[in-house]
Amino acid sequence: MMGRSAVGEKRDALLDAVVVFAAGPDPAGVVSVPPGAVIVAADGGAEHALRLGLAVDVAVGDFDSISRAGLAALERAGVRVERHACVKDATDLELALDVAVGLRPRRILVVGSGSGRADHAFGQLLLLGSKAYRGVEIDAQVGRALIHVIRGERSLAGARGELISLFALHGPAVGVATEGLVYPLCGETLAPGSSRGVSNVFAAEEARVRLERGVLLAVRPGGQDARSQS
Repeated sequence: MMGRSAVGEKRDALLDAVVVFAAGPDPAGVVSVPPGAVIVAADGGAEHALRLGLAVDVAVGDFDSISRAGLAALERAGVRVERHACVKDATDLELALDVAVGLRPRRILVVGSGSGRADHAFGQLLLLGSKAYRGVEIDAQVGRALIHVIRGERSLAGARGELISLFALHGPAVGVATEGLVYPLCGETLAPGSSRGVSNVFAAEEARVRLERGVLLAVRPGGQDARSQS
């Protein structure tokens, strides 16, 4: 497993991806880790990564959700461990994302569970669209769902008939236009809390979403029929 020096070597090189494992129940579905990615774990997320046979590079948090055996395994492997007090102003995932951003990757992939506490799940989705991470491409695998943060423009590979929903975060998403979806948006404004972007469908194997201002969260629930009721 990699320690501090190996992370430093990757930071010196052009780093394509960092994968952040969130704490909570075990993630469902197949986790696809990009080759050469640095692995950052938020507290008990380290055990999810270890069970997948991955080498954790950095573990961050107050470590109240990791087992003693899991923490001992990290320490024996020389993993860089950043400890924080239990009483703090940020979640373990936010602290892990801050570490990931500091490595200056092109992309961050967050891996988490689709079950667990509703408040944690809601907070995690809001966190993904934070201004603090606007300089990096952010995706998430939450259970079987794929989630993409969209600023400016993104192209998404998918399957015909696959469901996708678009949500505005932290303010209106202005000038939203789509290509490759069954129900196109043409320069529209999506307001936070609106269901206007819910249950769209891939009409092709690639969809393009762009917006003039704001941030969108594209949610692909996976495993659902494209004709599901909205």
